[in-house]
Amino acid sequence: MNFSPDETSRVRECVGAGLTALPVRPLARAEISEMTTAIEQTEAPRVLVVDDTEPVRTMLRAMLEASQFQVTTAASVGEALHLIATEHFEVLLCDLHMPGAGDGFTVVSAMRHTHPDAVTLVLSGYPALQEAMDAIRLQADEILVKPVAAATLLALIRERLQKHEARRMTNTERVAAILERDTLATIDDWLARAERESELTRLPLSREQRTGHLPKLLQELVYRLRVPRNLGSKSVSDGAVQHGKIRHSQGYSVPMIIEESRILQVSIFQTLQNNLSTVDFSLLLKDVMTIADEVDSQLKQTIISFMEQPAESALVA
Repeated sequence: MNFSPDETSRVRECVGAGLTALPVRPLARAEISEMTTAIEQTEAPRVLVVDDTEPVRTMLRAMLEASQFQVTTAASVGEALHLIATEHFEVLLCDLHMPGAGDGFTVVSAMRHTHPDAVTLVLSGYPALQEAMDAIRLQADEILVKPVAAATLLALIRERLQKHEARRMTNTERVAAILERDTLATIDDWLARAERESELTRLPLSREQRTGHLPKLLQELVYRLRVPRNLGSKSVSDGAVQHGKIRHSQGYSVPMIIEESRILQVSIFQTLQNNLSTVDFSLLLKDVMTIADEVDSQLKQTIISFMEQPAESALVA
């Protein structure tokens, strides 16, 4: 099906007007079906358009299908999430501001996790919300502030699609690789947090005395992530056993050791937060569970080792 010059002009004007109240001729079901069948299904990139405004969905679908894209639309977050989970898309075009708070974030995050190689574009009518934009930029390829010209939108989609093969999974890293690469940054973060806790700083220790156990514990954690075993399985942590002995000699208490372990998990997850743009989301949940299991296992072994030391070897704090 071909659009008349007047219809094409109206579509382009509507996009430039801001994608809001669009004076678009309603499309009959037969017309939509005719346009869809005219597309080569195996070659046309699949686009998911998510917007709670029906005229906007209709206009975007008409424009994209006229440019040889295969388009599916969703009017709600629930509908979009179901489509993302059951179908494959190369492009997501999503309105950031829908009725529910955080709706756009939810859809973009789901697309990035389920189809990490997809191009994700977000439309926002509120350019002043810099905080929201900074947050979603970790997941979205581009944030487009309305009004958006049709030519600009189409050119951006094609440009991103051309580059997506180079981006496909090549920039992702496993959690183990991130933690190994950023071991020193994790330790620095841990030390900064520990030094803000009066419960811990009441013992005057040097940096080496306070952090000397961390490289070994992090090394064991990285190994556990790379050579997985069932959650809850027992394995001796030499670093944890030695840590318990040292902390006993330094005059620590069990609550202090537990507090240090809590801070360690916070610092590990802060390192992952700092690397969200490259982390491999397909395995992130499993890796996070493994981190919690390993750190808790190390803590248990540290406390056992600590309590096995002769009482007289402890220094008086």
